[in-house]
Amino acid sequence: MAYIIKTTGEVIETQPANGTDFSLEELQTIVGGYIEVVSLHDGRLIVCDEQGKCKGKDRNHKATELFRLTLLTTDFLVGDVLVCDAEEIK
Repeated sequence: MAYIIKTTGEVIETQPANGTDFSLEELQTIVGGYIEVVSLHDGRLIVCDEQGKCKGKDRNHKATELFRLTLLTTDFLVGDVLVCDAEEIK
């Protein structure tokens, strides 16, 4: 099941409109901009706004924790993000 992690920490379950895979338009609406996709160690993906930091979006602490479990980095994520299985993005 896919879910959105909001900057507030709220987690909302979601699914593609067609029931199988998210369209580019859906992804852009969820993250509020151009998409960037990051692979997680367990095969899932994080989809975030590619230009979120430039736009001054709020830091997403919960998504950053998940992101840092995969990549040993001090980088962080901003804005609302989608976490989904790889097959949900074509």
